[in-house]
Amino acid sequence: MRKRAFLTVAALVAGMLVAGPAPARAADPAPLPEPKVHPIQITGPAADRLNLIILGDGYQADQQSLFFGDVDRNLAIMWATEPFRTYRDYINVYAVEIASIDYGVRCDPDSRVRHPDGTIRDTGVREGPIDGKRTALRMIYQNGCADPLSRGTVYGGAPVGCANDAPYYPPGVNPCETGNQAHNRILDTYVAPVLGIPRTSQNVQTLAIFNTFTYGGIGGTSATTSGGSPQGPLISLHELGHSLGTMADEYPYSSRDVVRPCYTGGEPSSFHHTITTDPAQMVADQQKWWRWVGEESLSGGTIGAHEGGGSFPCGQRRPSEHSIMRWIGFDWDQVGREHMVARITGRRNAGQMAVGHTPLGTVPSDGVLWVETGHPRYHELQVTWRANGTVLDTHGSRSLDLADLDLPEGTVVQVEVRDPVGPDGIDWVRNPSTGNSATNSGYEGPRFVQTREWTVGSSTVEPSPAAAEITSSAMTTQPVAGDEVVFVETNHPADRILDVAWSLDGAAVPNPHNSRRLDLGALGLSAGAHKLVATVTDPAGASDSVEWTVDNALPTAPRRLSTPLTTLPGAVEHPVYFDGWDMWLDPTDDQTGRYVVGQLRLDKDGWFNYFGFPEQPMPASPFQFRHSGTNVKALTYGNLGTGGLSRATFEQTLPDDHPSGGFVPGFGTHLVEHRAIDPSGNIGKADSYKATVLPGSSPACTTTLTGRQTRVTVTQGVTCLTNAQVAGQVTVRAGASLVVRSSTITGTLAANGAQAIQLFGSTVNGAAQIVGTTRDVTVAGSTFNGAVMLANNTQVTANERYSRLSGAYGPVLAGNRINGALSCSGSSARPKDFGAPNTINGAKSGDCSRL
Repeated sequence: MRKRAFLTVAALVAGMLVAGPAPARAADPAPLPEPKVHPIQITGPAADRLNLIILGDGYQADQQSLFFGDVDRNLAIMWATEPFRTYRDYINVYAVEIASIDYGVRCDPDSRVRHPDGTIRDTGVREGPIDGKRTALRMIYQNGCADPLSRGTVYGGAPVGCANDAPYYPPGVNPCETGNQAHNRILDTYVAPVLGIPRTSQNVQTLAIFNTFTYGGIGGTSATTSGGSPQGPLISLHELGHSLGTMADEYPYSSRDVVRPCYTGGEPSSFHHTITTDPAQMVADQQKWWRWVGEESLSGGTIGAHEGGGSFPCGQRRPSEHSIMRWIGFDWDQVGREHMVARITGRRNAGQMAVGHTPLGTVPSDGVLWVETGHPRYHELQVTWRANGTVLDTHGSRSLDLADLDLPEGTVVQVEVRDPVGPDGIDWVRNPSTGNSATNSGYEGPRFVQTREWTVGSSTVEPSPAAAEITSSAMTTQPVAGDEVVFVETNHPADRILDVAWSLDGAAVPNPHNSRRLDLGALGLSAGAHKLVATVTDPAGASDSVEWTVDNALPTAPRRLSTPLTTLPGAVEHPVYFDGWDMWLDPTDDQTGRYVVGQLRLDKDGWFNYFGFPEQPMPASPFQFRHSGTNVKALTYGNLGTGGLSRATFEQTLPDDHPSGGFVPGFGTHLVEHRAIDPSGNIGKADSYKATVLPGSSPACTTTLTGRQTRVTVTQGVTCLTNAQVAGQVTVRAGASLVVRSSTITGTLAANGAQAIQLFGSTVNGAAQIVGTTRDVTVAGSTFNGAVMLANNTQVTANERYSRLSGAYGPVLAGNRINGALSCSGSSARPKDFGAPNTINGAKSGDCSRL
């Protein structure tokens, strides 16, 4: 019985040992082991599939388990991202184990030192850019020996002194070959014989993973990515958007730290860039992505004409605020996904959906016709049979028994195989064109629709011998998802259709139309694992079966947050911070040993792949949310302000009147959702929390009081009450400051002319009067059981850009409960709650009447 091979990368890694410290260069070098091709996922004949070949560079012989771990992480994130998640079974994947003389990459601008356990991760130790690294594929950071922001990593020339490396290579191999020559030699010698098709076949796509922690990669015919970088798998997807998807960059720079003038040329040739400023005009002119205008983007925001793209900060416009072609981490928007799915189903450049079938021509009048189609994981292809143009009622069967139809000689029988990606189906492709150019993704085209036809003859069929074989199926070596459409393919007797029966946990599943497909999502499975069996039986007397584990347990992504100033009450966790916070996710699944993908979404603005944080160790580093993000090598990550999580750092300092200017820091209340996607493809339920970010900071304590106090008078410096219980009054004199955390004041709070007054998660039972403060009043998550009066307080802005563009703010009152009267007057600006409303049970007056 022949079945499709699926080999988990995690299983490969488990079978390999990581050696100890690498030896120094030997005087008499031992030959490198020959490259070895590992089938990771084989879904069908190479000629009928898109074939992804993953090559390792800069991994020494004792580092191959690290390479396979990097492959596993890359594939897990790929299979979690549409359209790869749905069209996974259209792709064969091979990993090529290649040993390098040296570890790392030439001219790596950071170049981490190899760890004693053989891995290259962020050890904290740098060896600097080295131009002499001798790696199998000659990867090099373009200008990385001089440019610390270098990121483009390509197949380079031979290293200096390469002739001395001849002992490492088999006879006949040129030790001074270039990277491209090495790439071609390895594919020709080792990969092509396994595939059975030549390296130059249009449906072969390579991805080289190089062994460094430094961010880097490049697109083109051969994509490359960093194996150790936290963002490495996201780089892969972006570069495959170039290499496979023929898409251009949407980010706003050519060099990260250089602001270019606005683009002033003509309409770009890119199908996802335009100079049109008004989306309504695109619709009126029916240009570019006009069919998607106004839709909620898969990568956040609304599809329209967003300023900046094509490596320009302005002048060119893109469909979405931040698709993966602009900032890695997000998904493709509908415009990019539309094209990517066409390139996958069309086998890259072939532009043809693969369909196997009965040999064409004249067929016996009582024979059986059949087709073998692709199998999307979460929807079914439509198969329609016709006889002389009349539709036959076959319930989507892939086989047609002519004996049941009694068709006259000369009848033309046609079958149409259609992927329902158009607006009347799953609505992934809206262009109805039948064109087949590289940028035409029409749902009526050959990537999504194929027809075959035969003519009924006068002869009768010669019966086939008894045989029943499952020749192909949904993956069996890994669990299938709980909502997947599982399938089997069988052998094809010339005179009869084999019977297929399904059972779930030992109970028969009705199959009235003898379907080779079973939609698990329609069965309403209970949570947990199930056993699914398909049995094929030949009426002439033979059978075969295959079984799967169905993974219907959803993954989770538990969170851990940095310590807040206070946490506001409510059904949803709601911490409060100055400036921002950190978040750790622990994506978890019940199936051990497999990489689980974590995702987050900020303010409903597109799901973003969680990877820890750039240039920091995985998985220990948290994702950092800050009001204006964090600058890492001229890119900004974790931005809470305008423009979304990722930005070019220079965008935040552009003049307000610049087309891409006007950046406003993200002080206020934010919603964060997070979830996990397991290797089976199950998407876990999203959990969520809110976080309020306030401007400012707490002054350093000069005196800290805890526990029981009778009364407190602050005359100078900064007094902090932390977990304190004050039985009497608290008084703050002119020029002094008070910071209260998780404390209770039974008496009154009186401050006159203080420098700063801050209360977090505390209770004041008496009246509170805060008058004439000269720098800061910040009160969050606190309870006041008496009257509160704020008068003539000056709030010194903690962020000039925010105050200038969003408006000045006065005393900060966020998420408090005030059970007495609240009056506010004479302050430098109105009090502001930063999106965390206060509960006020007494009368409101003055500037607080709008709270």
